[in-house]
Amino acid sequence: MIKQFKIVVEKLPDGYVAYPLGMKGIVVGEGDTYEEALADVKSAIRFHIETFGQELLDVESPVLEAFVAEARVAI
Repeated sequence: MIKQFKIVVEKLPDGYVAYPLGMKGIVVGEGDTYEEALADVKSAIRFHIETFGQELLDVESPVLEAFVAEARVAI
């Protein structure tokens, strides 16, 4: 079975971190490049589903779109 995931990839000073949206549990990939982080998170998703089961994909409110926004907050 093939399932489509929305993946967030963040560029940090020491590399990239990637994680899927709308999936139960914590799944993270990392790498020195965008491509490495994406490949790592895909592998992590497969491992997570194999370990904890297909019911992880049964999300009540699937993510339809994702946005990046900036907001000023008084602290």
